[in-house]
Amino acid sequence: MAEPLTLALPKGRLFDQIQDFFATKGIVFSVEDRKLVVSDRDDILRIFLVKNSDLPTYVNHGIAGLGICGDDVLAESECQFFRLLTYSFGNTSMCLAGKEGSRPVALDSKLTVATKFPEFTRRHFNKRGVPVEIVKLNGSVELAPVLGLAPYIVDLVETGSTLKANGLAVIERLEDIKVRVIANRAYYKLRYREINALIDRIREE
Repeated sequence: MAEPLTLALPKGRLFDQIQDFFATKGIVFSVEDRKLVVSDRDDILRIFLVKNSDLPTYVNHGIAGLGICGDDVLAESECQFFRLLTYSFGNTSMCLAGKEGSRPVALDSKLTVATKFPEFTRRHFNKRGVPVEIVKLNGSVELAPVLGLAPYIVDLVETGSTLKANGLAVIERLEDIKVRVIANRAYYKLRYREINALIDRIREE
C-alpha cells in the first residue's frame, strides 16, 4: 500500500472549515489531546497541524508535500509552489484601513502603514508607485492608528466588526484573498497521479 500523502493544515478557523468540507468528500479525520499529527480514517492522508504563517515553510522543505492556506500567507513567503485548487470558503479581503472618517490617501503621498503583511503591502503599493513606510507588527494592528504608531493599517478584514469597535473603517479593499491547495514542486512530480486523484476528490461541486 502506498504511503499516505502528507498535508499541512493551518490551526484555527480555516482548519475547521477544511475538516468539515473534507468530511463531505468521505475524508474524515479528527484531532484529539492536542495532537499535531493525525491521519484520516482511511489512511489516505497524514496531516500536520501547523501555525498558519509556518505552513509554506513546511511545504517548501518537503516535510508536507501539500498544504492549504490563504493568499495572504503565500504573499509573505518567497517560496514557489504549484497551486492546484482554489476554494470558495475561507476567503477574506486584504484592506487598507484607518480612523473612521479619515480622508482617502492621495496616491502621490507617502504612506505609513502598520501591518502583519509587509511583503504584500510593499508589493501592492510599489506596483501603484506609492512610496510606503512599513511598521511590522505581529499582534493586533488595530492599535496602531488608535495609539498613534501609524495612521493606516493593512490587514485582513471579514466583517469589519473589529475595525468598528476600535473606531476604524476600511478605506480601500486592496485584494480578495483566496484559499489555495498548494504542492511542493518536487513532491508533485514524484506523486502526481495520487495527488491528481486527491484533487479530483476534494474539488467543490
